[in-house]
Amino acid sequence: MFTITKPLRFGDCDPSGIAYFPSYLNILVGVLEDFFASLGFPWRAMNDELRMSVPTVRLDLTFVSPGFQGDALDFALAVRAIGRASLDLEHTVSARDTVLWTARHRIVAASIDTNASLAWPDDIRAALTQQLETPHAHHPAT
Repeated sequence: MFTITKPLRFGDCDPSGIAYFPSYLNILVGVLEDFFASLGFPWRAMNDELRMSVPTVRLDLTFVSPGFQGDALDFALAVRAIGRASLDLEHTVSARDTVLWTARHRIVAASIDTNASLAWPDDIRAALTQQLETPHAHHPAT
């Protein structure tokens, strides 16, 4: 499981100091970028050298408790399944020892040039497979 802590800043909150939920999504994109970089695949290189991006195709969020300005958001990202071009993730976001929200998230490997899905390159697939929380959780149809 990949974990990282991100601050909930003033600009991420509404006037009452409660997290503005679209800000969570912006922070989540940064967490995903950090995750790929931790595997040795920074997005800039994926974009420029491989001409590949990883757009979100499904995102299901469940909000449990509010986040507040100044919170340290603890993100836990689990890889649940790898398909031909897809990757299923689960996120748990906590602060103050309380779960704030969870998400089920599917991204796909896609060509920047054609916007069509592409099979994960072997080296990226191998790195993602090492992160699987459930062994052999492949769904080859996607």
